[in-house]
Amino acid sequence: MKNPIAKYLMCAYAYYELDKPLIEDFEFDQLAKDILENWDNIQHMHKHLLNKDMLVAGTYLGEYPSMVKGAVGNYIRENNLWV
Repeated sequence: MKNPIAKYLMCAYAYYELDKPLIEDFEFDQLAKDILENWDNIQHMHKHLLNKDMLVAGTYLGEYPSMVKGAVGNYIRENNLWV
């Protein structure tokens, strides 16, 4: 999870849809702040799914691309987090 947009979407999906947090709440909040601070310098194919209001609230309740869902599933399997 190198790109902060990818990380944000993956963590939101794991938390909101799978009830499997990948990071602590305070880390997610910090990630949202970091993205906001660097918004103009961040490029990612799914950036259009986020907006600044979501980041201020520290949430994401939009649609998740299948790429995000698959990446989270792989991450959880590789790190034995299904338990």
